[in-house]
Formats: sequence, C-alpha cells, structure tokens
Amino acid sequence: MDLTDYRASSSEQQRTADLLRLMPTGGRYSLDIGARDGHFSLLMADRFERVTALDLTQPNISHPRIQCIKGNAAEMQFPDNAFDFVLCAEVLEHVPTAILQNVCQEIQRVASHQILIGVPYKQDIRVGRTTCYSCGRSNPPWGHVNSFDEQRIMKLFSSCKVDAISFVGSSTSQTNSLSTKLMDFAGNPYGTYSQEEPCVHCGRSLLPPPRRNPAQLVATKLAFWSCKATKLLAKPRGNWIHVVLRKIDDA
Repeated sequence: MDLTDYRASSSEQQRTADLLRLMPTGGRYSLDIGARDGHFSLLMADRFERVTALDLTQPNISHPRIQCIKGNAAEMQFPDNAFDFVLCAEVLEHVPTAILQNVCQEIQRVASHQILIGVPYKQDIRVGRTTCYSCGRSNPPWGHVNSFDEQRIMKLFSSCKVDAISFVGSSTSQTNSLSTKLMDFAGNPYGTYSQEEPCVHCGRSLLPPPRRNPAQLVATKLAFWSCKATKLLAKPRGNWIHVVLRKIDDA
C-alpha cells in the first residue's frame, strides 16, 4: 500500500515529529516493530548504528544500516536485551487481544534500555465500525481491536517505568451502546471500508455496504442523533499517546 499521502498529512507529520522528539538521538542497536514502508526505520538509521526493521511481511528497505526481517512480534528470534532502543508505533492496537500481553512481554525481553510506544489514546473502537459482508460480523475501525490509556500501558509493561508521556492531536470521537446497536442493525454504512485491514474474524477483504432498506435508514438516523448527544458531552482528549518506557533493571 502506498503510504505517501498518509505520511504527508499534517496529523501524521505531527505524530512523527513527536516520536522523533522522544527518541534517543544516538545509540548502537535499535528495533522498529511493524516497519511497513520503512518510514521510521530510515529516520532511526540517522541515529543508530544498526536498525532492525521487523514486520509480518519482510520489509523492503534499502539502507546500509537497516536489516529487514520477516517475523512475529509475539515470537521474536532475538536474544534477551538485544536492542538499546525499541520502537513500537501503530502496532499494538492491531494485535489480537489474546496475544497482546505476550507481544508486550517480548518487547520488554528484547529491549535492554528504552522502549517507545505509540498507540491511539482512549479510542472508542465502536465509532466507525464496519460489517463484513462475507461473514456478517462487525469489525472495529482500521482493524483496531484494542484501546489504550496510561493505566493499561503501564500494566502491559510492568517490568518498565515511565520516563515520559506525550499526547498528539485532539479528539472527541465517542458513541454509546444504543447508537452502536442501531448502526450494527443498519449494516454500519459509514464505517472505514477504505481500510486495507481485512475482517478480524474471517480474514476476508471488507466489501462496501449494500443499499439500506427503510428500517435500516431509520435506524441510521436514530443512531446518528444518539451518537451526537454523547459527542456533545465528550471532553477533548489526545488522539495519540506516546510513552517512553525504561527497563526497571536499567534504571
């Protein structure tokens, strides 16, 4: 997938700038988990002697200081304390909840010093849901199966202490259970169907929603007004949270 437009957006540039601000300015060995197009791996190569770019599909990044590896963050084939610095951004929200704790334990195992985590902050993953028209089940937006706040991150990384927390952007996106049920009944017509992430249940690509029947049109309207009432009461919060963690035995 071409991420050029996404990387050039104002919100993504703000997020990138904040991650770079929190990242060490130099070091020996670093790991970029979920490297995708190599955006952050290349930026890290300006700061570290060696960057390992890890993803489920082997990244294709041409740089003398970057080693591209195909691998699973839940079972990383690296020794303990192999990396001075580990970056994990735009990843944990996609990890199946059943193995999330294991992935976080692996990150802590391979890091010797610092970890930088970037995830959506307090995201209401009922907003923007889709319906898979292959299996009929509802999906969270963009394949985000997990939501995070400070407490959950600290619990997942219990062998670390927090060095810094930063927030990027602002959001009031929020809904309620009634609106969610009504939208599910209506087939979630305004979900994130443009996403590249497949259905989290059956693994098939998401198809655009079909034409709604009269009952679904009424449900959509009711869901809209119910959600609007909730959103009016929502307090603005950061859109992303970035957390710098340090291994406790390295403190």
